[in-house]
Amino acid sequence: MPAQTELERLYDEYAQPLFVFLLNFTRNEADTRDLLQEVFIKLARQPDLLRNVRDERAFLFRLAHNAAIDLMRRRGVREKHQEQWAAKPVPLFAPSPDPDEAAFRAALTEALAELPIEQRPVVQLKLWEELTFEQIGQALGISPNTAASRYRYGLNKLRQRLRPLYDEIK
Repeated sequence: MPAQTELERLYDEYAQPLFVFLLNFTRNEADTRDLLQEVFIKLARQPDLLRNVRDERAFLFRLAHNAAIDLMRRRGVREKHQEQWAAKPVPLFAPSPDPDEAAFRAALTEALAELPIEQRPVVQLKLWEELTFEQIGQALGISPNTAASRYRYGLNKLRQRLRPLYDEIK
C-alpha cells in the first residue's frame, strides 16, 4: 500500500474535483460517493497503479470515469440511466447570496445537464479542471481531437443556452 501520507495527499488534492466530475456524470450523490470511495480504495490496494503514470491528475480522472462506466454497465441500463441523469440537474455549484449569481449558477447547472453525455465530462474537465485536450483524452479514453471537438460543440451549446441570461444580467 502507498504510504498513508501519499494516499492522504492524493485525497486532499483530488477528492473534490473528482467528486464534482462524478456527480456531473452520475447525477446521483450516493453513487458519486460510492464511486469516489471505489477509486481511492483501488489506489490503496494497488499502489503500483501510479508508479509509471506521467500525469496523475488525468489518470485519476480516467479511474473515476471508468468506475462510473462500470457502474452503468453493472446496472445494465446505460442509455436509460444516461437519459434520466441528463434530465435531472443536480446542484454543482455552491449557493450564492447574490440573486444574479445564484440565477446564473442554476442556469449553468441546467445547461450542463442538457449537454449530451459525451460532451458533459469534456466541458467540465476543460473549464473547471483546466486539463489539456491530451489529458482529457487520456482520462476519458478518447483522442485529443475528439476531446477538442466535443468541447467545442458543448461550449457552443452552453453559449446558446446561456446567452439570454447573460444579456439580461449585464
